[in-house]
Amino acid sequence: MDLKLEVLVLPVSDVDRAKQYYEGLGFRLDVDYSSADGDFRVVHLTPPGSQCSILFGNGVTTAAPGSVQGLHLIVGDIETARAELIDRGADVGEVFHDAGGVFHHAGDTARVSGPHPERASYGSFAAFTDPDGNRWVLQEVTTRLPGR
Repeated sequence: MDLKLEVLVLPVSDVDRAKQYYEGLGFRLDVDYSSADGDFRVVHLTPPGSQCSILFGNGVTTAAPGSVQGLHLIVGDIETARAELIDRGADVGEVFHDAGGVFHHAGDTARVSGPHPERASYGSFAAFTDPDGNRWVLQEVTTRLPGR
């Protein structure tokens, strides 16, 4: 079986604000569709270089705005990606790694300032939220695990 994750639905409170925010970060606009009566709207955007997209709008989810946490954007150089996102308007926190060295805990638990000491692939992170509070994490991956 071949399963591909293609779209993640984000709950937002203001569709136009979210669209402007993500386009400002460099996400490509794929679809902006509104029904004739205006009750249904779908906005679909894709992060640069990604196979997976995000979707938000009116009438597309019952989840509370800002309730999605832990969306990961994989980058080859965390410092460069962080700087570019900041330049584009994102409030990206400092680079960090987990005290255990494997994956980051929820919130700030076991968080150590700075990139992974050996710059191990999958080991350095930085986080930001969109205007509604949906939380994104940058993760530096320089060498993928086998089969990835």
